Amino acid sequence: MALLAAGAMAAMTVTPAAAADGLLPHPGPDGLVWVEEAVGDGGVASGGAWDRLPTVLTVACEGGGALHVTMDSQGYQVADFTVDCPAGTPGVGSVSMDPGVVRPGSFTIGVDASDNTVRWALTVTQPE
Repeated sequence: MALLAAGAMAAMTVTPAAAADGLLPHPGPDGLVWVEEAVGDGGVASGGAWDRLPTVLTVACEGGGALHVTMDSQGYQVADFTVDCPAGTPGVGSVSMDPGVVRPGSFTIGVDASDNTVRWALTVTQPE
């Protein structure tokens, strides 16, 4: 049984701007994960999520094409969205999840690129 966070999907935003220094800046003290740069398909696995804080997954990309992004937490899908990756201008997609949507402990994020040349970055934060 997959749990798709309805609140998370409602809070998704897509903007055509990213950090000047790269696709996404370092997330600072609220950050759980920062993938500074990757190309093509990929993802990340991490631990340390806390269920009493909101969780924000942000993905930026460029190079033409798109990314399909999924996030699973303790066996439940909590995010599923697509980010358009224009050539020359970064695209950004973000999902904000309420406390409790991401379960305590480990989570995984999968990134499926429409083209092997799409450049991307991601952050997962839990703002206090």
